[in-house]
Amino acid sequence: MTDPIRLFDRALLRRRRDRAARAGGDHGFLIREVAERLAERLDDVLRDFPRALMIGSRDGASRDIFQGRRGIETLIGLDLSPAMAAADAGPVVVADEELLPIADGSMDLVLGLFSLHWTNDLPGALIQIERALKPDGLFLGAIAGGSSLKELREALTAAEIEIDGGLSPRVSPFAELRDAAGLMQRAGFQLPVVDVDTITLTYAHPLKLLTELRMIGATNVLHDRRRAPLKRATLMRAMEIYVERFARPDGRVPATLDLIHLAGWKKATGQPQPRRRGTADTAMSDMLARLRAEVPGAEGDAG
Repeated sequence: MTDPIRLFDRALLRRRRDRAARAGGDHGFLIREVAERLAERLDDVLRDFPRALMIGSRDGASRDIFQGRRGIETLIGLDLSPAMAAADAGPVVVADEELLPIADGSMDLVLGLFSLHWTNDLPGALIQIERALKPDGLFLGAIAGGSSLKELREALTAAEIEIDGGLSPRVSPFAELRDAAGLMQRAGFQLPVVDVDTITLTYAHPLKLLTELRMIGATNVLHDRRRAPLKRATLMRAMEIYVERFARPDGRVPATLDLIHLAGWKKATGQPQPRRRGTADTAMSDMLARLRAEVPGAEGDAG
């Protein structure tokens, strides 16, 4: 047996979430935005899900977005942080996303609310989610992807090289779209769909972004991070570089978030299945020719 790769310090993540919960304040606009986008995708599914699990429920501030939606009668929250869960009106479970204490085949719907990208074993977490679903149950999730916080990553890297003569990991690596699609298939989900939204947030100053990340418990929890705090001179230079390279004409600075959406179904008898590649009975060229004949002025080639 070999130890699993420890990319993230999960104990530190729990402490950071606890600290954010104790700090209070309304800093959950990003989480609510993610929840609203998941809810829009849920609205596209024309069936009910009486029993649902929300992974990454935090303080329950997004509970009202899903409760009663698409027939949700029981919405169970799950969060790593005891302090976050204590603020949730419930029902809620304090648990690690990597070790879900959920019975197999017990959920009609599982929602992954912007927390699974901090798991050390994302494939394992997805497999557990798939097992927790009833036949024909649905998983909808959102994780941070590839280019998220690219501006901050670039500014910190440039400042550390300039001031300290080297660099250390300061911003988490995030999954790429193609990798996420493969993980869904490996976990056994049927009819998996993966897509990405790019959200651009703007701030009066990059320090406002850092404060926001701290207040939602989303600062650096990489296992191999440098233990010594970032020097003030390096931080200030990073903020200068951020403004120099990315400030907009109005003086505000952007922060990019790639939001990867995951959707997949638990296998069930009679469930629609995609056809194997190469078994189509109509050629793309024939469909395009038919389109041009039926719609005057329609042009274009397959590409």
